[in-house]
Amino acid sequence: MPAYAPDSVMLPSSAPHGFLIDMDGVIYRGNQLIPGAERFISDLLRLELPFFFLTNNSQRTRRDVVTKLSRLGITVAESHIYTCAMATARFLAHQKPNGTAFVIGEGGLLNALHENGYSVVDHDPDYVVIGEGRAVTYEMMERAIRMVLGGAKLIATNLDPPCPTQDGLRPGCGALVAMIETATGRKAFSVGKPSAVMMRAARKELGLDAIRTTMIGDTMDTDILGAVQLGYRAILVLSGGTSREDLAAFAYRPDMIVNSISDLSAAELAGLNGHSA
Repeated sequence: MPAYAPDSVMLPSSAPHGFLIDMDGVIYRGNQLIPGAERFISDLLRLELPFFFLTNNSQRTRRDVVTKLSRLGITVAESHIYTCAMATARFLAHQKPNGTAFVIGEGGLLNALHENGYSVVDHDPDYVVIGEGRAVTYEMMERAIRMVLGGAKLIATNLDPPCPTQDGLRPGCGALVAMIETATGRKAFSVGKPSAVMMRAARKELGLDAIRTTMIGDTMDTDILGAVQLGYRAILVLSGGTSREDLAAFAYRPDMIVNSISDLSAAELAGLNGHSA
């Protein structure tokens, strides 16, 4: 089933409960596994509950993410990974099959575009696609600006302004996009969380309907906002970028707030009576 699907898709009423799980701040911080994460994921696998790790990081391929998780002690398949790079590439392939893109980004985004029939070009593209990049130059930004002014459509894999690193923060995709938007007067279309494009597509690929979908995240304006807008159950963990004091600034609230994923039971959240997690 393709990741990008129209709203008319019908799902069986017996579809299981499933999970969309953010990674940084929920499963790990930097290169440190958050206590309880391995147990929670093991329970999802044992109970055969559908889930995706849902990430706004466009740098890594699915294989890269699986390797990182494996080194932290969590063994999952590539089919459990859903990145904003994948969502972006699949969305573009639906909008304009076999199109072209000028890309500011890294391997995960380039690989996803190629897998979905896109050619990466350095002039006259259909789209200018912006992801995270550690080797962005002013010349690259200038070229992107000229291309957008020349008619290319501006696409963002996500709008996260900062990107967390082990040493703190660096400019994220949203910061790069803001520069291009300011210079061109054109607004980017963003595919990553909290966009319904990514969050609805991931849910449908798992074979779920909205009332049987739980989003577990640490960020109010991406994970939780997207879940609230789409009618998913929203669980905020306080092990990442949000504190209880921060909640006062938001007009919406999650359905549940816990200190970390260690406070959650996969079986109880899925409503599996008689199954011990």
